[in-house]
Amino acid sequence: MADSPSVVVHFKDLEIEESVLEQVRVSIEKRCEALAQEFAEIQRVELTIEADGAGVSVHGHATGKNTDVAGHALASEPGPASDQALVKIERALRKQHDKRIYAQRREAQKVPPKRRNTT
Repeated sequence: MADSPSVVVHFKDLEIEESVLEQVRVSIEKRCEALAQEFAEIQRVELTIEADGAGVSVHGHATGKNTDVAGHALASEPGPASDQALVKIERALRKQHDKRIYAQRREAQKVPPKRRNTT
Protein backbone atom coordinates (compact mmCIF):
# COMPACT_ATOMS: atom_id res chain seq x y z
CA MET A 1 0.00 0.00 0.00
CA ALA A 2 1.30 3.43 -0.91
CA ASP A 3 2.08 6.08 1.66
CA SER A 4 -0.42 8.90 1.90
CA PRO A 5 0.66 11.94 -0.08
CA SER A 6 1.03 15.24 1.71
CA VAL A 7 -2.15 17.20 1.09
CA VAL A 8 -2.03 20.99 1.27
CA VAL A 9 -5.25 23.01 1.02
CA HIS A 10 -5.22 26.81 0.83
CA PHE A 11 -8.43 28.80 1.35
CA LYS A 12 -8.30 32.38 0.03
CA ASP A 13 -10.91 35.09 0.51
CA LEU A 14 -13.73 32.67 1.35
CA GLU A 15 -16.49 33.83 3.65
CA ILE A 16 -17.79 30.40 4.64
CA GLU A 17 -18.23 28.76 8.05
CA GLU A 18 -15.25 26.88 9.48
CA SER A 19 -17.28 23.67 9.78
CA VAL A 20 -17.96 23.68 6.03
CA LEU A 21 -14.29 24.35 5.27
CA GLU A 22 -13.27 21.47 7.55
CA GLN A 23 -15.71 19.12 5.78
CA VAL A 24 -14.23 20.15 2.43
CA ARG A 25 -10.70 19.57 3.76
CA VAL A 26 -11.60 16.06 5.03
CA SER A 27 -13.28 15.21 1.72
CA ILE A 28 -10.21 16.36 -0.23
CA GLU A 29 -7.88 14.31 1.98
CA LYS A 30 -9.97 11.15 1.46
CA ARG A 31 -9.99 11.63 -2.32
CA CYS A 32 -6.23 12.21 -2.32
CA GLU A 33 -5.62 9.02 -0.33
CA ALA A 34 -7.67 7.10 -2.90
CA LEU A 35 -5.62 8.68 -5.69
CA ALA A 36 -2.40 7.69 -3.91
CA GLN A 37 -3.53 4.07 -3.69
CA GLU A 38 -4.11 3.98 -7.42
CA PHE A 39 -1.13 6.13 -8.47
CA ALA A 40 1.82 5.33 -6.23
CA GLU A 41 3.99 8.03 -7.82
CA ILE A 42 2.02 10.88 -6.17
CA GLN A 43 3.87 12.49 -3.27
CA ARG A 44 2.09 15.83 -2.87
CA VAL A 45 -1.30 17.28 -3.76
CA GLU A 46 -1.90 21.00 -3.39
CA LEU A 47 -5.27 22.73 -3.85
CA THR A 48 -6.00 26.45 -3.71
CA ILE A 49 -9.66 27.31 -3.18
CA GLU A 50 -10.58 30.96 -3.63
CA ALA A 51 -13.59 33.17 -4.18
CA ASP A 52 -14.16 33.98 -7.85
CA GLY A 53 -17.02 36.40 -8.35
CA ALA A 54 -20.20 34.68 -7.21
CA GLY A 55 -18.58 31.23 -7.20
CA VAL A 56 -15.49 29.37 -6.14
CA SER A 57 -12.36 28.64 -8.17
CA VAL A 58 -10.08 25.68 -7.42
CA HIS A 59 -6.56 25.22 -8.77
CA GLY A 60 -4.88 21.91 -8.02
CA HIS A 61 -1.49 20.29 -8.60
CA ALA A 62 -0.31 16.74 -8.00
CA THR A 63 3.42 16.14 -8.00
CA GLY A 64 5.67 13.17 -7.44
CA LYS A 65 8.22 10.96 -9.11
CA ASN A 66 8.25 11.96 -12.81
CA THR A 67 4.77 13.41 -12.29
CA ASP A 68 3.41 16.94 -12.39
CA VAL A 69 -0.24 17.42 -13.36
CA ALA A 70 -2.72 20.22 -12.76
CA GLY A 71 -6.46 20.78 -12.80
CA HIS A 72 -8.79 23.75 -12.51
CA ALA A 73 -12.52 23.99 -11.81
CA LEU A 74 -15.24 26.55 -11.13
CA ALA A 75 -18.45 25.98 -9.15
CA SER A 76 -20.80 27.76 -6.80
CA GLU A 77 -19.60 25.86 -3.68
CA PRO A 78 -16.11 24.75 -2.56
CA GLY A 79 -17.04 21.05 -2.27
CA PRO A 80 -18.20 20.47 -5.86
CA ALA A 81 -15.43 22.70 -7.21
CA SER A 82 -12.72 20.72 -5.42
CA ASP A 83 -14.30 17.44 -6.58
CA GLN A 84 -14.26 18.64 -10.20
CA ALA A 85 -10.63 19.71 -9.92
CA LEU A 86 -9.64 16.35 -8.42
CA VAL A 87 -11.48 14.53 -11.22
CA LYS A 88 -9.45 16.50 -13.76
CA ILE A 89 -6.24 15.72 -11.87
CA GLU A 90 -7.17 12.03 -11.78
CA ARG A 91 -7.86 12.04 -15.52
CA ALA A 92 -4.48 13.66 -16.21
CA LEU A 93 -2.73 11.17 -13.90
CA ARG A 94 -4.41 8.23 -15.65
CA LYS A 95 -3.40 9.56 -19.07
CA GLN A 96 0.22 10.07 -18.00
CA HIS A 97 0.33 6.73 -16.17
CA ASP A 98 -1.10 4.82 -19.14
CA LYS A 99 1.37 6.44 -21.52
CA ARG A 100 4.24 5.45 -19.27
CA ILE A 101 3.07 1.86 -18.74
CA TYR A 102 1.53 0.92 -22.07
CA ALA A 103 3.78 2.78 -24.50
CA GLN A 104 6.45 0.09 -24.31
CA ARG A 105 3.88 -2.66 -24.83
CA ARG A 106 2.35 -0.92 -27.84
CA GLU A 107 5.79 -0.35 -29.33
CA ALA A 108 6.68 -4.00 -28.85
CA GLN A 109 3.50 -5.07 -30.65
CA LYS A 110 4.36 -2.93 -33.68
CA VAL A 111 7.59 -4.82 -34.32
CA PRO A 112 6.86 -7.89 -36.46
CA PRO A 113 7.96 -11.21 -34.96
CA LYS A 114 11.27 -12.61 -36.12
CA ARG A 115 10.92 -15.20 -38.81
CA ARG A 116 12.54 -18.54 -38.39
CA ASN A 117 14.09 -20.32 -41.27
CA THR A 118 12.85 -23.90 -40.95
CA THR A 119 14.40 -25.46 -44.04
